[in-house]
Amino acid sequence: MRKSFCTLLAALAPLVWAGDIVVGQSAPLSGANAELGNDIRNGALAYFKKVNDAGGLPQGRLRLVTLDDRNDAAQAGENTRKLLEDDEVVALFGYASSTLSLPAMPAVASKRVPFFAPFTGADAIRKQNDFVYTIRATYADEIEKIVNFWGNLGSTRVSVLHYDDAVGKQNFETVAAVLKKFQRTPVSVAIRRNAEIGEQDVQAMIAADPQVVVITTLYAPAAQMIRRLKAAGRGYMYTSLSFAGASQLARALGPDAAGVSVSTTVPTPRSHGLPVVRECGEAWQAAGHAGSMSVTALEACIAAKVLVEGMRRAGKDLGRASLQRALSALGRYDAGGYAVDFKPGFRHGGSYVGMALLRPNGDVRD
Repeated sequence: MRKSFCTLLAALAPLVWAGDIVVGQSAPLSGANAELGNDIRNGALAYFKKVNDAGGLPQGRLRLVTLDDRNDAAQAGENTRKLLEDDEVVALFGYASSTLSLPAMPAVASKRVPFFAPFTGADAIRKQNDFVYTIRATYADEIEKIVNFWGNLGSTRVSVLHYDDAVGKQNFETVAAVLKKFQRTPVSVAIRRNAEIGEQDVQAMIAADPQVVVITTLYAPAAQMIRRLKAAGRGYMYTSLSFAGASQLARALGPDAAGVSVSTTVPTPRSHGLPVVRECGEAWQAAGHAGSMSVTALEACIAAKVLVEGMRRAGKDLGRASLQRALSALGRYDAGGYAVDFKPGFRHGGSYVGMALLRPNGDVRD
């Protein structure tokens, strides 16, 4: 009886970490969107290395465990189970989309583990539970910025490229709701997730006869669609939500990047006047990466810095519960020119939205 009682107490006790502080991540490290997943992972690793090289945190050294989900939702759910049960992570970090995040939500709620900085502005994730923390602005915020970037819409015809699943349809509805305020009704062009852009997809966009194409997909299908439309002589205005990954989309498009705009939820890596951009750039170089970091890697680095600040404030007994309390009470935190604001009852701290133009050489410019 005493053994059973002790076993029960052990099961109910909040997990507390000694030694390494393990953070878990499921991300597409292979497949069509591997560049995005690897950039998220490497941006976080660069900042964690910076912290570890300076002696780590008072509670221990940081370790990121990333499992490849190949951009498959079912695999992301299985990876989450492994991370929580086998690796006993203190937090989950940087899942690459709402579609990959949703399968994690039941385990996140039952294990009461902070789910930090998913790379999505979709309401589908923001409204899940008390353990989800985002540093991104919403997709609605991004659409508002895009409309202001366009200027007076006038009689502009808008088509929206989106996935044909539940999350993709929600993203279309978000765009439509914002455009309704400007007396615009966009046309839906839905594509299958994890599939190549086919001729029928291209013809559906042409049939919609848009002047502006708003893209809400990842960079691979976005690049395929833009290239094929430009090859067909369709000189539309192309603009994408941040979800595509600005740097990844620029590199995938090559010469076809000219004239394409993307909303961003962090400054570009060229914003050297901001301390956090310089700090992350230096961490990126110190981690051994050649060339400048992508917008995605910069976002991951900033997110890692905010997460680490929460860990610092969690106290010596760092665990899932203490980290959640610390993040919820973080308040306004300026990471160095990029501020977030968490408070009890509100866990979505980001509001930054910028606009960037893609260059044929793969650059992203404010």
